[in-house]
Formats: sequence, C-alpha cells, structure tokens
Amino acid sequence: MRDILPALYAWYAAGTPFGLATVVAVGRSAPRDPGAAMAVGPGDEVVGSVSGGCVEGAVFELAQEVIASGEARLETFGYSDEDAFAVGLTCGGEITLLVRRVSPADDPAFGAVAESVSAGRPVTVATVSDGPAPRGATLAVWPDEDWGPDRAMSRSPGSTGRDEPDDRAGPPDGVSRSPGSTDPDEPDDRAGPPDGVSRSLGSTGPDEPDDGAGAPGGVSGSLGSAGLDVAVTADARGELAQGATGQRHYGPHGERREDAVTVFLHSFAPPPRMLVFGAIDYAAAVARIGAFLGYRVTVCDARPVFATPRRFPAGVEVVVDWPHRYLRGTTTDARTVICVLTHDPKFDVPLLEEALRRPAAYIGAMGSRRTHDDRVGRLLASGVSVRELSRLRSPVGLDLGARTPEEVAVSVAAEIVALRWGGSGLPLTTRDGAIHPR
Repeated sequence: MRDILPALYAWYAAGTPFGLATVVAVGRSAPRDPGAAMAVGPGDEVVGSVSGGCVEGAVFELAQEVIASGEARLETFGYSDEDAFAVGLTCGGEITLLVRRVSPADDPAFGAVAESVSAGRPVTVATVSDGPAPRGATLAVWPDEDWGPDRAMSRSPGSTGRDEPDDRAGPPDGVSRSPGSTDPDEPDDRAGPPDGVSRSLGSTGPDEPDDGAGAPGGVSGSLGSAGLDVAVTADARGELAQGATGQRHYGPHGERREDAVTVFLHSFAPPPRMLVFGAIDYAAAVARIGAFLGYRVTVCDARPVFATPRRFPAGVEVVVDWPHRYLRGTTTDARTVICVLTHDPKFDVPLLEEALRRPAAYIGAMGSRRTHDDRVGRLLASGVSVRELSRLRSPVGLDLGARTPEEVAVSVAAEIVALRWGGSGLPLTTRDGAIHPR
C-alpha cells in the first residue's frame, strides 16, 4: 500500500470515500503477497494491484459495491482445474481479499496512519476480516515509546553522549520540515502527509480528531470488543517488532485459544537487522535461524576465503570488511541484533567498542569463560565503561547444553527472544501464571 498512499491520502483529505481491497491471505503460487492493495476512488480511478491483472476487473466491481453499501466484503479468487479462466486467477494460486470503504467517517485514524507511514514511523493496522466482529473494523497500533528506529538511530556526528542516540536528527527522508520550526536541529513532530499531498499546518483532515494517535505508544480505533482490542494490540506490537504482516485468530473477546474472529495485521515497518560477525559454521546456522525469525541478516568477515555467499543461506547479505569498520559505516536501531562469533581479540575488541556505544536490542559474543574474561579486560583497558559492558551477553546464548552449530544457533535465538519479551528462559513447567501476561 505504500506505493499508492499519496493517492489514498488525497481522496481521504478531500472527504471522498474510496474502496480499498487488500490481500489478506494467499495460497500456492499467488501473484502478490499479503498487504498488496488496490483502491477505487472518485471518477472510477484505480490505483494499485492485487494480482498483476488477473482479477482486477472483478475487484473493481466489488469495490464499487462496497463504496455504495458501506459493508466490507471478503472474497477469495483461485484456480479451478475445470474452468481456470472463468475464476480469473490463472497462475495456479489463490488470494483472499478484504474490501472495505475508507473515509474520515469510516476510519478516523487513516490520516494518522498515512502520515506515520510517510514519515517512516512504524505502525500496524489491524482489520477484522471474518467472524463475529464488525468486518472491516480497524485498530491502528503504534509501538511502545521506547521502541523503534525513530527513537534510537545510529550515532551521528555531534552526538551529545556515547551511550545516547542523537535526538537532534532531522525528519525522515521525503518529509520536509514545516515552516515555523523554532530550532533547526530539532525534528518536526508535525510531519506532513505523503509526498505530493499538501495539508495546512494544524489541520488534522476533515472530521479527523487530533487525538495524538500517531504518537509512539498510541492506539486508535476499535475492533468492537475491549478484550479483542487488548489482545490484538499486544500481538500487533509483536508483529511490528518483526515487521511482519499476516492473519491472527481470536475468540470474540480476544480469547487466544479460539479462532472465531480473523484479524489481518498489516505492519508498516522494515524488518529488524541481524548483524553476524565471523563467517564460521556457527554463523551460517545463526544466519539461518535469524532469517527464519524475520530478521534481515548480514554476515561480515574480513577474510574473503570465509565470507562467500555460497556458505550461507539464500537472501543473506555477505560483506567482506573489517567488522568494526563495517559496523561504523552502517545503521543500527533499537531492534538490531549483533552477534559476534569471531572470538579473536583483533576482531572482537574494536568491534565491541563500536557495538556497545550504539543502539541495539542485543549484543552477544561467542567464546569460553577464559575468552570472555580476557575480552572484558581488553575492553576495559580500551576505555569501555562498566555501564557499556553491562549490555554485553557473553558467553552468547542460553544454557541448553548445545554442541552443534545448529544447537548453538537455537541457544542464541532463544536468548534474543527472551530478552526482547522479558522471558526468564526457564522451563514453563516450573512457572505459574499466564504464559503471555497481558
């Protein structure tokens, strides 16, 4: 939907209802992924695509019906061996679309969502697609205040503290600073609408309440039940942390062991990064499980004989460079995971000096107890503070008794997940109470 957002915002700002069709589920060789969108606006203007041309004609008519009735529709288009062309999706796959009407009256939070997406601020939109809840109802969820790239970016020149991000960074690319900013070094929290759409300063859009919904930690809208809202808000923030999009199932009041209500969670955030240093066998296993967890994985090593793409899973970026130099030149944020697997002082020490002074969710280093003690001594001697060292998870991973590279990767992944969500790492059989506290 990012590509068609300027057109959608223009229709929304004008108060003109439009039909928005979103792919919420796919099967087999579907042409588009969940989240792909097509919209029908005033004058029968069409933007976007849900199938690359296979079923757009049928979706156009469906969107017109939804605009007229205001009732959201869920439709599946697939392949029939008997009459493939009559069904429309001839690629052999299947897509399920949710089509709903959008306007300031139908979806008061849409303007705030559009501005967040345009400004690069993460947000998840949850929409009921099926079950005993209002179909098409939406809940916009922004992350907790201490999370996200907009809260903790990599250090930039002029940073006021070694442990703190430079909060004076400018606005996201593509969003100009509003006239009247009192400090040229301060970000303008009144980021404008998507590129190509003008909006007067102070305006929140027609009939759109200015309730601060776009602020980090905010929630706007409802899915029709307080319990459902609470459960979906928690899950939406979890999906947002991974930049994931997909369907979740609940009971009518948010019960997690029921599947009566289907909710589509559409996250607008880039996947978090995993930076793996040291192109060894353990790195290949960690990279594989990192990709499985939804991270965008980069492996870096100064030794070209080891840092070769054929040694790592498809889709993993492989970089030949000195680790500390690469890290210094790349961007990290509060979701970034850094795994140091080199266990060689000439690589580890300068790399960890850099890593421990920049934002990251997790910094782990492999090595024995003796290697760890030696590494800590070298880091302290190099000027790393005790406070900075407290961020280091070393030796890396949870105590699972792991031996093989794959088992060690599971140990590392378990520690990352436990640290992200505040888990104890203890067997659930030894603990009382809810598994997922709300």
